[in-house]
Amino acid sequence: MRIAILEDDVGQAAGLESLLSSDGHQVHVFSRGRVLLASLAVQSYDLLVLDWGLPDLSGLEVLATARPWLRGRTPVLFLTQRDAEADVVAALEAGADDYMTKPPRERELLSRVRALGRRAVAAPAEEERFTAGPFTVDVTRQRIERDGVPIPLTRREFDVAVLLCRNLGKVLSRAHILEAVWGRGDSTTTRTVDTHISRLRAALGLSAASGLRLTPVYGYGYRLEAVNGEVT
Repeated sequence: MRIAILEDDVGQAAGLESLLSSDGHQVHVFSRGRVLLASLAVQSYDLLVLDWGLPDLSGLEVLATARPWLRGRTPVLFLTQRDAEADVVAALEAGADDYMTKPPRERELLSRVRALGRRAVAAPAEEERFTAGPFTVDVTRQRIERDGVPIPLTRREFDVAVLLCRNLGKVLSRAHILEAVWGRGDSTTTRTVDTHISRLRAALGLSAASGLRLTPVYGYGYRLEAVNGEVT
């Protein structure tokens, strides 16, 4: 998953980044609430991990600002030293999905992160074969079929298709797609994402007639969505 962490303590942020990265996640750390909010305006994440006490905005203020316009169903986990019942209730009622106190037990934190990820995506990440509209996606064999007929795709096109299908209905930023498919350290530009999206739309015939539509979100990224809610 692509995870944004809001934590101003350098040591704690480094520990969280190391732990989550070792579990296969792509982690982005922010030390100020306003900087995270600015990122959320142009980037998408699979999970937000918020501290409560920050120098500029509190985690609760960040959540209150971000929740109404978060693209798709992005889960939020509070990770803070505040352990009063009133604080837990306030965070959950503001829209947080889970709440943990510091210092977290590492295995428990990883388990909760994975659980939030499974609840957020359209198709569970561990499924190696699943359907999206008229398509059957076989991750193990690295192919997509329609009516039993394989559709020729390059490896990158297939990886982009899997990412979109697993996030059906969710807007993904170009940087999100680039990082998930090409890797965080890759020098490829977001223009490459646009090129692969164009080829994928043509190869799969993604239009209203197919039951799945791939639409651009201006200045942000793309969303693969069911047409008229007919896709299961």
